[in-house]
Amino acid sequence: MNSLSQLITLFCITAVSPLLSADGEDLKPLGIFDHHQDVGDPMLAGSASYDSETQTYRIKGAGKNMWNVEDQFHFAWKKIRGDFIMRATIQFVGEGVQNHRKIGIMSRDSLEKDSRYADACVHGDISTALQYREQDGEITGTLKFPVYHPTEIILERRGNTFSFSASVFGETFKSVTHEQELNEETYVGLFVCSHQEDVIEEAIFSNVRIVIPAPEGQVKYKEYLGSHLEVMDVHTGHRKILHSENRSLQAPNWTPDNRYLIYNAEGLLYKYDLEDGGIRELNTGSVKANNNDHVLSFDGKQLGISSRVMEPRASTIYTVPIEGSDNPRQITDPANGQSYLHGWSPDGTHLLFTGLRDEQWDIWSVNVSSGKETNLTQHESKDDGSEFTPDGEWIYFNSVRTGTMQIWRMKPDGSGQEQITFDSFNNWFPHISPDGKWIVYIAFPEDMDPTSHPFYKRVNLKLMPTSGGFPKTIAHLYGGQGTINVPSWSPDSRYIAFVSNTGM
Repeated sequence: MNSLSQLITLFCITAVSPLLSADGEDLKPLGIFDHHQDVGDPMLAGSASYDSETQTYRIKGAGKNMWNVEDQFHFAWKKIRGDFIMRATIQFVGEGVQNHRKIGIMSRDSLEKDSRYADACVHGDISTALQYREQDGEITGTLKFPVYHPTEIILERRGNTFSFSASVFGETFKSVTHEQELNEETYVGLFVCSHQEDVIEEAIFSNVRIVIPAPEGQVKYKEYLGSHLEVMDVHTGHRKILHSENRSLQAPNWTPDNRYLIYNAEGLLYKYDLEDGGIRELNTGSVKANNNDHVLSFDGKQLGISSRVMEPRASTIYTVPIEGSDNPRQITDPANGQSYLHGWSPDGTHLLFTGLRDEQWDIWSVNVSSGKETNLTQHESKDDGSEFTPDGEWIYFNSVRTGTMQIWRMKPDGSGQEQITFDSFNNWFPHISPDGKWIVYIAFPEDMDPTSHPFYKRVNLKLMPTSGGFPKTIAHLYGGQGTINVPSWSPDSRYIAFVSNTGM
């Protein structure tokens, strides 16, 4: 299997009957959107199409402007009530006729040409701006910011606060914010405007996601959002949803034989078939309180799992053959304290785990045969997320010892500990590609407890060479806990699997 399209199947929702608008008009569903149409009666009709294989949208639109007291553009929309986060990767098609042609994401009260709105607007020239019309029929206002020709854009609503974030792929996002009163329910979607009546412009939108964030007061570890199981090309950033459920799916592993993704949900483990999209439970016998710390051996024959069993309900490590077993083999003793699995040694003789011993979180290794534990870090701050490189020369991990959570590495005996990342984010769970050339990890926001990795945050997935270099942002998503806690590289070191979340 050489391409992503051969590895995955499309998750989609098929309507069982035609959708109708409030006035009885047939709606034209388009991917995740309810309808697409021209707004403002432009001279030339726009159009839109959706490619289910690549999960991309091509939208064509004319229209004299989206700026003064009325708008003309083509719009693919979905009605959304309350807060949302919408993101897309964007690309103009062709050089264009007008420098002021516009594409982006919009939230709009109505489909009238002079409606109130706020949008994330990218122009054909260097202009990038949050545009808004505060009252119906008023002249559009704008907040420009210095991100030139961005490829990644996000429009977020929190109450009546609208934020536009943008970046070029690989770079850090910059943002502007505007207070804008809109209806509780708005039309949210993608737009294209040519800025010239007798011209049609075209744009391609990929990686399109609409997220309904967690509500205030959601009970931690008892109330969950839905999940998308996704894969991504780490060098292009192109993402695709394989499977979605209205519950918490977490932490996919990619099997070395390129056949399955293994993930956990509600204490059980599941295998997603990359060929046909089939899903079946992986048998772990009576061990049925499995968390998101499950790791495949390098040869793909064994799976290490962490599960809360017996009293005092401590996370305990087991191993099980990859095909499953009624009798998983227990490796750590729950009486010693919590043990959260994170890695295998390349030769399969040792497991790495984060252990709570004597009220201290450290990196430990355990001999699979004897159960003997060895403490590899002895620092008073929290160390976590340990993983061997494929050649067995290094163990990468994350530590908060410098004040924020950063990526570190050390020799297999715990010597030679050195810091790898040095930014202001809280960086967790370094995963090394099978060819040993790349590290992917998750970066949590700066303004949070650095010792935690919670659910439902705006997080970044980052990529950096193991040889050193500046990390690139390869994905911005809504997730966190369960997104990429475990190694999830494809065998060819080109793709990763991960989980994103939404309340939709």
